[in-house]
Amino acid sequence: MANIQIRKYEDEDAEVVKELFTLGMSEHVPSSFTHVLKQPLTQMFLMITFCALITSSKSFLLPVLAITLVLAAVRQMVVYMFNKYIETTLRKDLDNIGRTYLRKNNSCFWVAESDGRVVGTVGCLPAETAPGFLELKRMSVRRSHRGMGIAKALCQTVADFTRERGFPAVILYTSIVQTDAQKLYEHMGYTKIREFVIPELTAKILNFTLFEYRLDLQTDKERD
Repeated sequence: MANIQIRKYEDEDAEVVKELFTLGMSEHVPSSFTHVLKQPLTQMFLMITFCALITSSKSFLLPVLAITLVLAAVRQMVVYMFNKYIETTLRKDLDNIGRTYLRKNNSCFWVAESDGRVVGTVGCLPAETAPGFLELKRMSVRRSHRGMGIAKALCQTVADFTRERGFPAVILYTSIVQTDAQKLYEHMGYTKIREFVIPELTAKILNFTLFEYRLDLQTDKERD
């Protein structure tokens, strides 16, 4: 991992951190769209719609156009869901990273820097849903710098920070479409402990599942 430095966030990093988060989340739109198309209810709806239209109109063109419009609408629904999440996050903890992550106890935010350019981010906070644990958040690595061990280094930074402060574990949440992230976390020793559908209506319709992972630091320390 040549020329890579992990350091604490500084105020001048704000815009590039927001950019990395936005780009990283937007990358999941195509895989999320594919996930929706694989759902049995989606396939059943498309098949019934196609058959009903081709039977009633006795035309092949109308059903094809109708299905195309439905698919476009579904993709827009996926885009809307991600855009809403991005906008909400930018208004909340990423609106003032220093206040959210650096001025509170047991919280921190780091960036990975390569040749003076920020190429990765990660933060951690006390977990709201699991008192007594810290939560890894906002992990992102610029596409051009993936495969260089940066994500592993950022994960390890959070684990070391958590252990130094005496917390027994780190938890995190990732989505069903973030398969590369799941592989990374499992390689780093995280265990999937729960999965659930996001409780928003759009996510329920799309069957968009989140996974909760946990890294037990006592077990991690014994293994090391």
